[in-house]
Amino acid sequence: MSGHNKWSTIKHKKGKADAARAKVFTQISKEIFVAVRQSGPDPTANFRLRLCIQKAKAANMPMDNVNRAIQKASGNQDGVAYEEIVYEGYGAGGIAIMCEMLTDNRNRVASDIRYIFSRNNGNLGETGCVSYMFERKGRMTVLAEGVDADELMLLALDAGAEDVITDDPEQIEIITATDELEAVKNALEEAGFEADTAEITMIPSNTIEITDEETAAKVLTLLSKLEDYDDIQNVYSNADIPEELIEKLDI
Repeated sequence: MSGHNKWSTIKHKKGKADAARAKVFTQISKEIFVAVRQSGPDPTANFRLRLCIQKAKAANMPMDNVNRAIQKASGNQDGVAYEEIVYEGYGAGGIAIMCEMLTDNRNRVASDIRYIFSRNNGNLGETGCVSYMFERKGRMTVLAEGVDADELMLLALDAGAEDVITDDPEQIEIITATDELEAVKNALEEAGFEADTAEITMIPSNTIEITDEETAAKVLTLLSKLEDYDDIQNVYSNADIPEELIEKLDI
């Protein structure tokens, strides 16, 4: 059941320390805020909050910051209400793009995102124009070094995973239904496999291969501008750009 890691370059990652630490911390704090408002401040009873805390630890976010975000969400001290919004559109080469936002100003964000698309060879579309091309899935990774991939694969599939991808020499990916992520993660950790990351993500049903340098540059520029926007939480696309081309362009 191991498949080709077709989405390894879809969620574009700049090799530049994922923007600034402050931006990463702000994104995580917003996610914590929404998770707490939805399901409460107790991580043992709130899986989304547990994922946020794990992401915070992976980003070396101080636990004081995490606890303050939880307390702030619990008391809503500033009266801030973050809204989750998804924008959909197209980039160069006809690629599909989805942007997940957390914002306290819907009008400002709508104007800004439209501007970013229009100035970077893209078009902001209507709700639903590309979402049908993506599936919401659970995704976790385990660092490959010293790991018996066959054993991990069998355990993951027995625990309910949909697919295990082993073609990356650095990490093994496990794909699950969203409601199976926690059970699969727990089963693997009980067996001694430590999750490096665990998240709910969007995976495209099909990809568009981009090998032309000019088109790739336009796509990467648009994705980079979107990722740099303050209220962005996640950017997904179905672009499949070779790693060597991404490194060559260094956008």
